[in-house]
Amino acid sequence: MNKSIKTDDVIFNFFKQICDEKDDKKCVELGNNWINAMETNINNMEANLEEKDKIKHKEDIQNNRNHLNNLKGISSSEWKDYATKCMIEIMDHKL
Repeated sequence: MNKSIKTDDVIFNFFKQICDEKDDKKCVELGNNWINAMETNINNMEANLEEKDKIKHKEDIQNNRNHLNNLKGISSSEWKDYATKCMIEIMDHKL
C-alpha cells in the first residue's frame, strides 16, 4: 500500500482547515499563511528558471502574483468561499 503524502491531499486538508475554522481571525490568518507560502513558492520557482524561461512564463508568473494580491485583505467568509471552490476543483481533478 502506498502511504506517500500527495500534494493535492495536503492542499485539500489545508483548505478544509480554513473552512472548518470557527474563529474569523484565525481563518484569515490561515488564508494569509497560504498567500505567504504561495508567494515564496513563486519566488523560488522564478529564481530557478533560466532567463529564457522567465521571459516565456512572465505572464503566467504575473497572473499568479495578481491572483494572490487579490486575495489579500479578504474576510473569513470570503476565505471560506475561496477554500471551498479550491477543494471542489481538487476533487474534480481526482476523478
